Amino acid sequence: MTVAGSPMPLPPLRNVRVVDLGSAWAGPMAGHLLADMGAEVIKVESRARMDGMRLGRPMVGEDLAGGDRGLWPELQPVFHGLNRNKLSVTLNLRTEAGRGLLQQLASVSDVVLANFSPGVLERLGMDYASLRVVKRDIIVASMPAFGDSGPLRDMVAYAPIIQAMSGMMSLVGYAPDEGEPLVGELQAAWSDTVAALCAALGVVAALRRRNRTGQGQYVEAAHLEGTAALLGVPMLDYQMTGTIPVPPGNDDPDFAPHNNYPCAGDDTWIAIGVSTDQEWQALAGTIDSDRTDRVRLATDARFADQSSRWANRRALDEVIAEWTIELSPQQVTERLQAAGVAAMPVMNIADQFADPHLNARETYVEIDHPHAGAEMVYGVPWRFSGTPGAVRTPAPLLGQHNEYVLRQLLGIDGSRIDDLIAQQVVY
Repeated sequence: MTVAGSPMPLPPLRNVRVVDLGSAWAGPMAGHLLADMGAEVIKVESRARMDGMRLGRPMVGEDLAGGDRGLWPELQPVFHGLNRNKLSVTLNLRTEAGRGLLQQLASVSDVVLANFSPGVLERLGMDYASLRVVKRDIIVASMPAFGDSGPLRDMVAYAPIIQAMSGMMSLVGYAPDEGEPLVGELQAAWSDTVAALCAALGVVAALRRRNRTGQGQYVEAAHLEGTAALLGVPMLDYQMTGTIPVPPGNDDPDFAPHNNYPCAGDDTWIAIGVSTDQEWQALAGTIDSDRTDRVRLATDARFADQSSRWANRRALDEVIAEWTIELSPQQVTERLQAAGVAAMPVMNIADQFADPHLNARETYVEIDHPHAGAEMVYGVPWRFSGTPGAVRTPAPLLGQHNEYVLRQLLGIDGSRIDDLIAQQVVY
């Protein structure tokens, strides 16, 4: 559906209002995914307990003295990516009046989203049972680390702990036969993004059900469950064979070769994956055309079929590396892709911003922030033809939309708002 006289499609969640109580990574990301698709997402925050992603010296920008003018909470690039398209209202939830305003805001909203530990929503009066009293069809989505029940219920955890408890960290690193130490740690909050996706999808499913039945719903998106769901193959392997999973490195049982290979230049690499005999013949033919003085890969008995290539994959890696080391990643990519072989440079951050394919997919988009200026944030993570979603506005300034939320949505007059500010309820 599009606006009359305009080619711009209407965003699918345009009539949905979300109260976003999220902090750090997981909760805010779930909120911005909904905001990207058109929901009005109101981030509830306060100077009394600021979102940790706003804190600390900014990682970008030339205004290193910004903290002297109170600007540092507005200059954090990670916060900007996780909170684009949102509004901000500052409610001090340590005060009874602040909690009352929050509940009032929920009464005119469709969804309440939070990544608190179990029990926090209840203490705020924002749990599903309490909110159903003020709005019968409310949807509450919670993102506890280990779930609302069970022996680990009360554990407080960030992403690294979730990734360790799920078993994921034990699978990160090189294969044992490569003689490298266990890597273990992931360099990104992987489980936070998984929980955010689960929560956002759960909210959309609950909204669809509400629209059909008129009933609200409680959605639990536990970090541990979402992360463990990604480990189905090693878990089933252990259950069926008793084999304790080990790090696979870059190996994939359905591909051979499947690895990163060194190229000409300083620390430059190419990723290559082959899954079929046709792809193998294309790879072998490309390499053989440059290696006329050596044994031809296409007729080497060690690599005759997928099974033998897998069994001899280390020897195959050495042969491929001897070829790639003489070429740039771009040269290898162009030649192999033209032959129908999956190949792509291993990119650093600068490479990603310059890559034409990622640019064509709008993997990163430019947004103009009132204090940080023009900056790049990651784009909408999917491509829909009819309802594509968009990054429309930068992350909000702290309390930027207090007037709209308090006066227009909640109907509070100006003198009362002034009193709330003086009492540090709106703070």
